[in-house]
Amino acid sequence: MSETTEQNRTQTPDGGTDPTQTRRTTRKGGGDPGSRGRTTIADGVVEKIAGMAARDVFGVHAMGSGVSRTFGAVRDRVPGGGKSVTRGVKAEVGEVQTALDLEIVVDYGVSISDVARDVRENVVAAVERMTGLEVVEVNIAVSDVKLPEEEDEEPEPRIQ
Repeated sequence: MSETTEQNRTQTPDGGTDPTQTRRTTRKGGGDPGSRGRTTIADGVVEKIAGMAARDVFGVHAMGSGVSRTFGAVRDRVPGGGKSVTRGVKAEVGEVQTALDLEIVVDYGVSISDVARDVRENVVAAVERMTGLEVVEVNIAVSDVKLPEEEDEEPEPRIQ
């Protein structure tokens, strides 16, 4: 805990000040109020930010493997299930650093190396800006290529 000391001149009986005498006042808990305490960020928060940033990149068709996308499509159809922005994203968050693993599906015809570079840049910028954490690595696994004639892997609705 830091202490700040102020020196004040003491007043004489006639109302003037005596420059030879000083009174010390000590305040506890000095420093910037914004630096008092600790902020922790959950893995899921970083995963959501990274998932949104990766999906914004041109050439990324989907996130996750075929199996996780299939289960995700089923979950998306269940009321209250909602879309999972963390699908295909795994984060390990420390106190000041984070590492990310992403699994993506790219569109046919795009340069995979360019898409991977753009995903890394976008994810690092978004996570560092929003969390203040240092992103030490973004590992990308390309699990599939979406061909133009392929339909999305969504199950047929059972009720017609």
